Amino acid sequence: MTELQLSAEQEAEAQVLFQRLKSAFEREALQLARVMASKEDGQVLGRTEFAVRDQVHRLGAQVLEAVLRERKKKATKVQRPPVPTAKRRRGASPIGRRA
Repeated sequence: MTELQLSAEQEAEAQVLFQRLKSAFEREALQLARVMASKEDGQVLGRTEFAVRDQVHRLGAQVLEAVLRERKKKATKVQRPPVPTAKRRRGASPIGRRA
């Protein structure tokens, strides 16, 4: 993967996210290393491969959740304008009524 060129603000956000996720990354990496160390050569692919992929997807989900939480905190809190009231409509005249 090529390295992204980020603005100073984007790099600051990346560093904050990395620090928040660092311990989760390390826990997951250690767990993955333990899983792989426990497998013989013939067990690396197949079930183990899918278990590793599932674990990496869970880590990716944690990253997305962290980003959304951070950005939600930064969201501008603007008061919504009041909804205009509907104009009163004239009711329909009863059928069959003659003047």
